[in-house]
Amino acid sequence: MKGRRRKAEARTSRKETVAKTRSTRAAARRPRRAKAPRRAVILLSGGLDSSTCLLIARSEGFEAHALSFEYGQRHAVELERARAVASRYGAASHRVLRIDLPERRASALTDPDATVPRGGVPGGGPIPPTYVPARNTLFLAHAAALGESIGAGVIFIGANVLDYSGYPDCRPEFLAAFERALRLGTKAGVEGALRFEIRAPLLAMTKAQIVRRAASLGLDFALTSSCYDPGRGGRPCGGCDSCRLRAKGFAEAGLADPAVRRTPRRGKTLSL
Repeated sequence: MKGRRRKAEARTSRKETVAKTRSTRAAARRPRRAKAPRRAVILLSGGLDSSTCLLIARSEGFEAHALSFEYGQRHAVELERARAVASRYGAASHRVLRIDLPERRASALTDPDATVPRGGVPGGGPIPPTYVPARNTLFLAHAAALGESIGAGVIFIGANVLDYSGYPDCRPEFLAAFERALRLGTKAGVEGALRFEIRAPLLAMTKAQIVRRAASLGLDFALTSSCYDPGRGGRPCGGCDSCRLRAKGFAEAGLADPAVRRTPRRGKTLSL
């Protein structure tokens, strides 16, 4: 009796082993479902810094959703450049939103009668007239609204505190405070569906370091526009804060900026 029981148990054990082996082989043959990439919103102006952020996000494996704004800026050529950069470097989507500022004359970037300052030392004095009231606050709020809608908790912004014009909404204190506000003031943040994170990967980099980083990622600098007061066809003025910071960065990085060239006779900066 005991012998028959042992034989029956052995047969059952062999059947179970064969079944497990077949199940394991079948599972191995089934194609594995690829893990979906994390989503991020990239604030993309079409300039050097924001374009570099897009490439950084893509290099880190994010599904990048670019967001640009038309807010009456005199350098609206940047929107054409943003579209070109988003298309070239594989943004999953690119939205251009219109913002009607309550008072366009509050900034030299939006007042058609204002003069964009030339010369001086960028970041070396008071907040310049090119500051747009609460611009990054508005941009980040829209980015968060998009992110909460599509499940993207990470927001990339090209803020910088070393080689910059001294805008208060580029400081790390502001970005950290806004990140906390998003975690407290959104449904996704409160319920834990998303952990909002504002990433400013260029925050503590010099412009030369940014140029080198962008070059290492393969950015076509000719697609970008940094000038606050471009001329016809997007020709950079060469004298505003942004133009001078960009020129300084390329010079210190030891690279030529393919977006501009200089004529030997008059030394004027012209677009290619």
